[in-house]
Amino acid sequence: MYNPKSTTATEFISDSEIRSTMEYARANSCNRSLIDGIMAKAAEAKGLSHREAALLLECNDPEVTERIFSLANEIKHRFYGNRIVMFAPLYLSNYCVNGCVYCPYHAKNKTIHRKKLTQEEIRAEVIALQDMGHKRLALEAGEHPLKNPIEYILESINTIYSIKHKNGAIRRVNVNIAATTVENYRRLRDAGIGTYILFQETYNKENYEALHPTGPKSDYAWHTEAMDRAMQGGIDDVGIGVLFGLETYRYDFVGLLMHAEHLEATYGVGPHTISVPRLCKADDVDTADFKNAVPDDIFYKIVAIIRIAVPYTGMIISTRESQKSRERLLEIGISQISGGSRTSVGGYVSEELPDENSAQFDIADHRSLDEVVGWLLDLDHIPSFCTACYREGRTGDRFMTLLKNGQISNCCLPNALITLKEYIRDYASPATREKGEAMIRRLLNDVPNERVREKTTEYLSKIDNGERDFRF
Repeated sequence: MYNPKSTTATEFISDSEIRSTMEYARANSCNRSLIDGIMAKAAEAKGLSHREAALLLECNDPEVTERIFSLANEIKHRFYGNRIVMFAPLYLSNYCVNGCVYCPYHAKNKTIHRKKLTQEEIRAEVIALQDMGHKRLALEAGEHPLKNPIEYILESINTIYSIKHKNGAIRRVNVNIAATTVENYRRLRDAGIGTYILFQETYNKENYEALHPTGPKSDYAWHTEAMDRAMQGGIDDVGIGVLFGLETYRYDFVGLLMHAEHLEATYGVGPHTISVPRLCKADDVDTADFKNAVPDDIFYKIVAIIRIAVPYTGMIISTRESQKSRERLLEIGISQISGGSRTSVGGYVSEELPDENSAQFDIADHRSLDEVVGWLLDLDHIPSFCTACYREGRTGDRFMTLLKNGQISNCCLPNALITLKEYIRDYASPATREKGEAMIRRLLNDVPNERVREKTTEYLSKIDNGERDFRF
């Protein structure tokens, strides 16, 4: 049944293969010679199979775990340096026809405040986000064919890209909406989206169907095969993820890596991003009702092993996680984080009253974008607002080829410094500006190519003089 090149969900995500992998990992969890061999392979930064990764996850030897964390840190820096890409979610509508039992948007929820943004309200939200300093958004909407049709999403994308407020501009719109048709994916591609994102929630078909009792999302195959249709529709940057806590973490960990392997085997390019959200409290959702909660120590190990198993992928963590947790995760694999986020519809313009809650989930990190940027600078990470690869056509296999052979580094550091310069000149507090300027001065000499370094210096000077939007 298992065939990573198949486009049938139950063949590239084979339940029997997942269970066999879990049993293999249990049987060999103390086999140090085998584990040492896997760690040696991982150190080559060319990735691991789902079986190899599952064995590392099952091994409870503290020494091996520390080696995993150390290697994850090394591999992350090898591919991404100390850059952290910044983004924010923008919720358009929480109308939804699905019955997902873990999500407060489910159709039977009568307590959540339902809301859909008009184009004028979207404009106000985008201006608020631009005034924070954001350049990259992740568009979110519930699944409702009448309230949130594809035409509404496309119109909203056009509105977002059209807004230029002061020095602000949204340069990349990623889209996280329900599984759709190949034709609609073509329309999203033509609208200029960045990455198409869709979380599987869980790869266990039986559990998936129990968690999604009604609505279009209840169709496991339709949902699981969405990335194939997106690729067929010409979207070559896709982002996958699971909601850890719905199923046993071992099962979904293996399924997630199998999905990455399937995309690589079938289309020659794996996922552009992998997200690792954990189930958290929401309007009418109590995490106590779910028995598969993932403790911090296991969660950190999952993130670290994903980083070494799929070294090329961007890894995303949201404000579901606390500041303390996010700080640890940055060390072991995460390369993209949100800042100043709101998960409510219209939440960037005004605070909601308690009886008008429209949020999808409760956030744990309530800091402003400026506070997050200042914190990253204190940790010696470069907050990057770069969107250059998408805008220069370095997507899909073109991006992955440059990343895997190391050539992308000729662009990444200078682009990060240039966009950080824009942020600190236009939006940063005095304290954050001082820290940012010091980092730029210190790291400018690290730009490896002399001509690029000279051009970067020129661009930084032009930004000081009021010009914007330079890139390599």
